[in-house]
Amino acid sequence: MANLTLTLKLPFYRLNQVKALEFERLTAINTQVANDLLRVDKNERKKLTSADFRHIEIGSMWINQTIRNCSAKTKVKHFQTMWIEVNNQGYRVLKSGDLYTVSFSLYRGRKGRIPLQVHSASHNDVLDKLVKGEAKLGSLKLCQSKKGIWYALISVSMDVPDAAGVKGWIGVDRGQNNIAVAALPKSFGKFWKGGRVKGLRRQFQQTRKQLQQAKQLKEVKRLEQRERRIMTHINHVISKELVQLAKDFEMGLRFEDLGGCRSTMKQRKKTKSDAAHNRDSWAFYQLELFTRYKAIRAGVPVESVPAPYTSKSDHRNGVIGKRNGDWFRGFDGYRCNADWNASQNIGQWLGFSCPVYLQEAVAAMAMADTEGGVYDSPLIV
Repeated sequence: MANLTLTLKLPFYRLNQVKALEFERLTAINTQVANDLLRVDKNERKKLTSADFRHIEIGSMWINQTIRNCSAKTKVKHFQTMWIEVNNQGYRVLKSGDLYTVSFSLYRGRKGRIPLQVHSASHNDVLDKLVKGEAKLGSLKLCQSKKGIWYALISVSMDVPDAAGVKGWIGVDRGQNNIAVAALPKSFGKFWKGGRVKGLRRQFQQTRKQLQQAKQLKEVKRLEQRERRIMTHINHVISKELVQLAKDFEMGLRFEDLGGCRSTMKQRKKTKSDAAHNRDSWAFYQLELFTRYKAIRAGVPVESVPAPYTSKSDHRNGVIGKRNGDWFRGFDGYRCNADWNASQNIGQWLGFSCPVYLQEAVAAMAMADTEGGVYDSPLIV
């Protein structure tokens, strides 16, 4: 059994104005407590408990968690906001009719229960496991979005079945012209185009430039956060579709290991100045991370394979060819989409190491030493 940890972001159901204002007030008090703790010596800070904050009306378990959070932040000089948080001993998740409720004691000696709003297609199954005791609660954090909506962030750990045997592997190639290309073995591929993302990045870059010239730095920061949220949403959508594709065909997913790619892939100064082509701003790892945790939950195995020569080798025989833009050409004149060819190589990777002398028209896999091959991500030395 594999262990999966999730954080559920659940808005409160019809939270009245009085409770919302009280949450804001207590958050401000908690932030002041956190900033006061920063003025205390680090060694002395660890010795403090809720008994040292008897004058604070927030419950002792919440204060103790704030002390732990401040002790963990060793380089912070000032907290703009310290959301109130409590461990799994300070709250319960219950079900009342069709609504899920979270019960906690926010004040000293007082308890309350507030219903949560849950999307029927998202977290019902996880919350049902919590109510039945089949999943383990983590921490609870109360936070507010910029639109003024209050959320309960609930950490959940649960056991999920190990990935079952698969019929084959779907290779996933990531890039900029195509955010991802997933290809079934010697079959069709599914493309997620990157044109919309490029346009958005250029648009945000141009707007930020104008705002920086106008010294509107707060607006620049707001736009950066908005751009990050949009890209995160796109990666969530793509990762969900990748896992569903693998489930439909009862296959596993294989990614190329792009660790350290920003230091190995050279970029011209002109390329880096364009946000649409600058690889430093593209969230390749985030897409893989989202796919991995969704795959664990769905019972889909995920592997990482070495990236070298996956784009230059012919998927039919492993012979090194030439890539020109979106097209790959083999030594015999065979042409195909370069990203689809790379995804085929990733999916049918056999664990062989490639030789250095690849200028000759020979298959890299055939000439490699099979004893040196490894599955999954290679160890970092």
